Amino acid sequence: MKKNVFTFIVGGKAGEGVKKAGSVASQIFIERGRQVFQMDDYMSLIRGGHNFSVISTATSEIHSHYMKAGLIVNSDKRSYEIHANELDKNGLIIYNSDEIDNAEGIGVPFYSEAKKFPAKNLLYGVGAVAILACSIGISKNDLNEIIKKEYPSFVEDNISFANAIYDIVFPTINNKFEVQNGDKKRPILTGNQSIALGAIAGGLDTYYGYPMTPASSILHILAAQAEKFGLAVIHPENEIAVINMAIGSAFAGAKAMVGSSGGGFALMVEGLSLAGMAEAPILCVLSMRPGPATGVPTYTEQGDLNFALNAGHGEFLRIVACPGSIKEAFYLTAELLDLVWKFQTPGIILTEKHLSESSMTIEMEMKNIKWAEPKYHKSGDYKRYLDTEDGISPLLFPPSKEIIKWTSYEHDELGITTENPELITKMHNKRYKKNMHIIDFLKQLKTVNVYGTGGPLIFTYGSTTMSVLEALHYGDIEATIIQPIYLSPLPVWELERYKDEPVITIELSKMGQFTSLLKEKANIQSKYLINKYDGRPFDPIELAEKIKEVI
Repeated sequence: MKKNVFTFIVGGKAGEGVKKAGSVASQIFIERGRQVFQMDDYMSLIRGGHNFSVISTATSEIHSHYMKAGLIVNSDKRSYEIHANELDKNGLIIYNSDEIDNAEGIGVPFYSEAKKFPAKNLLYGVGAVAILACSIGISKNDLNEIIKKEYPSFVEDNISFANAIYDIVFPTINNKFEVQNGDKKRPILTGNQSIALGAIAGGLDTYYGYPMTPASSILHILAAQAEKFGLAVIHPENEIAVINMAIGSAFAGAKAMVGSSGGGFALMVEGLSLAGMAEAPILCVLSMRPGPATGVPTYTEQGDLNFALNAGHGEFLRIVACPGSIKEAFYLTAELLDLVWKFQTPGIILTEKHLSESSMTIEMEMKNIKWAEPKYHKSGDYKRYLDTEDGISPLLFPPSKEIIKWTSYEHDELGITTENPELITKMHNKRYKKNMHIIDFLKQLKTVNVYGTGGPLIFTYGSTTMSVLEALHYGDIEATIIQPIYLSPLPVWELERYKDEPVITIELSKMGQFTSLLKEKANIQSKYLINKYDGRPFDPIELAEKIKEVI
C-alpha cells in the first residue's frame, strides 16, 4: 500500500470558493515539497448545487486522487451527506453547525461567522483553508500570509474570517495530522495548461476556439499568453467558423490549433474532411465528456474514441494521439504539431475532462521540443499537390507569384477540380502514400508506454493510465501496463508481441471502444474488460479491488 498519502476534500455550493480553496490547499502542500494531484468535481451551475475538490498529496510521485480522505470540510448539509462515507478510519470531518445538529465530526458555524462580512458567500473556502492549516500545524501568522497572497480582494475580511475559524477549531484539531515535508517544490499544471504550453513550445501561431467544457480553458490560457508569445487567439462565432478559420490560417502558413469537446467537434467534422482533402495541417484538441448530445458537460468519459478515429466523410488520413499524463500532454502536443505539418494532414489530440481539468505536480525539460519542419517549395512552377514519392507535396504560402490553390474538390496536381477516373485514383493513392511514411516515422518515436515487467498485462489509454498506475501502487499489485500513445495509426509493430497473451483492458466507456480497437487493429483479445461510465474517473482503491478480482 502506498505510504504517506494524505487526502483533503473541500465541498460546498458553486460560488463559495470551493475550487479556489482546493488550489490553495495544493499550494500549501507544494510549499512543503510534497507532490500533489487535484481533482475538481463541479456541476454545470454558476450558483448552488454541489462542488468539491479532492487534493491528494504524497512525498513520492502521485498519479491520481483518492476518495478516502483524512480531512473533509463541508460548508453545507448536502456536502456533508455526500462525503461522510468517504472519511478515512482515522480521519476528521467538519460540518456546518448552522445547518446540522449533533452530527458525527466537528461542527463549525460557517454561516454565523460569515454573515459579519459583506462578501460572505466568498468566505467559506477561506474557512476551509484555515481548518486545513490548523490541522497540519501551520501557525496563524503563516496562515495570514497565505491568505494575503491567495485572496488579495477583501483581504482584511478574509484574514478576520480565517482567524475566527482557526480559533474555533484550534483546541480540537491543532496539528492533528503529521504531514511530512517532501524533497522540493515543483510546478503544478492542469492538463489543458500542459496542452497549451506544449503548443506554444511547438511553435503555435494561431488558436481558434469556441468555449465548450472541458476544452474551454485552453482558449483562456492561450489568450492570456498571446501578447507574450506573439499568438493570434480568436474566439469566432461557432465551431464551424473555428475549423474553417484554422484552415485559412494554415493556407497562409500559420501553425493553427483548435479545441472543443464532442458536440463542438461534431460541428467541425465537415471542416475536418476539408482538411483531409486539402491536406491542411490542422491540429484539433478533442477533450471528451459524457455524451451523447449535451450529455454531462462537466464530467469525464472516453466515449469519443471511435468518433475521433472515424469523423469525417470520405477516406483520409489523420493522426490521433492520446496523452496518458499531464506531463505527457505537453510533449505530445508539440510533437503532434510537428507531425501534422511534416505530413500535411489533420491531427487530433484526444483527451478527457479528467486530464484536461485535473492538476498535478510535474517536472518538465524544454530541450526535447522541436519545431515543425514542413517540406517547402524551392523553385520552378508550383504544383500544390505534386505527386511525390512519399506523397508529401512541397508547401508554398502567399504572397507569391505562383498560383497556390487549396480545394475541397478532388483535383489534379495544380489543385484544379477533376472528375477524371484516372486522376481520382491517382490522387487517392497520392494521399494514402503518406500513411506508410507516417508509420515509418512513428517507429522512431515513443508510441507506447510500458510500465512494469511482470504479472498480468493491462491495456489502457489516456487519463485512465494515471488511475491504473496509482491503483497498482495502492494495491501492491504486480502487473505490466501497456498504454498506446498513438491510436491512429495504432502502433501495431509495438503491440503485436502481445496478441497471443491474455490481457485486461481498462477504460471509461460502456461499449469498450478501446478494447474493440485493439482487437480490430492488433488482434489483441481482452479476457477481462474493467469499464466505468458514470462520468467519474476510477478511484485507485476501487480500481485495485476490481483488478484483484480478475487476476
